[in-house]
Amino acid sequence: MATFVLVPGAWLGAWAWEDTARALRERGHTALPLTLTGLAEHADQGGPETDLDTHIADITGFVERNGLRDVTLVAHSYAAAPVTGAAGGLGDLLERVIYVDSAPFTAGMCMLDLMPPQAVDQLRRQVDASGDGWRLPMPPFEVLGLSSSLDGLDEGRQNVLRTRATPQPFGTFTQRLAGPAEPGPGVDRVLIACRDFTGLLDAGVPMLAYLNQPPWRRFDLPTGHWPMLSAPAELARVLDEAVS
Repeated sequence: MATFVLVPGAWLGAWAWEDTARALRERGHTALPLTLTGLAEHADQGGPETDLDTHIADITGFVERNGLRDVTLVAHSYAAAPVTGAAGGLGDLLERVIYVDSAPFTAGMCMLDLMPPQAVDQLRRQVDASGDGWRLPMPPFEVLGLSSSLDGLDEGRQNVLRTRATPQPFGTFTQRLAGPAEPGPGVDRVLIACRDFTGLLDAGVPMLAYLNQPPWRRFDLPTGHWPMLSAPAELARVLDEAVS
């Protein structure tokens, strides 16, 4: 049985993993969702100084404080950035890293690099106008849906996502990842591709070609970008298959 540390994407907290974590426990695994600084129940701990290094330290500190070993570290969406940083520093505590509809970051990369310049400018304006200069409120669904599939999120699930989301500390998007950005050579590497990522991988995008080759193992999940909300039981099944 595996020990999963489940790291949520932007604007989310451990709450987003509740159903998937329950399903994993029913299968006999240890499932530990994590809330990062400045989000959900830890919103009051964030500030203008909260950045990517803060979230990397959250993950490594969680593993070390809880005395965890043979960890399967799971990153959804934005969490790919801090999970990549944490995976490079956990050493032999880490058994496996799993990216859910996301991919590892390279050293020197930040979240804003994934967005066109006009989108970055819009986010900066939003932070200045309604985020006290350091927080990024969750964009409207009509904006999110332009780059992230909403498949599987009915009105009720969208309402949960909207009402429980908290503004993201913007420093986590602007700070570039420092090295090391690679886990040890013995660490198992897994990708769970939802509809957003499946299309990119199947299209043969050159910068992603390595994810279709060993040592990477790929699993496809036909749902939108938030599978822990749109298909939590199915996500747990795939996670279980990935560690079996």
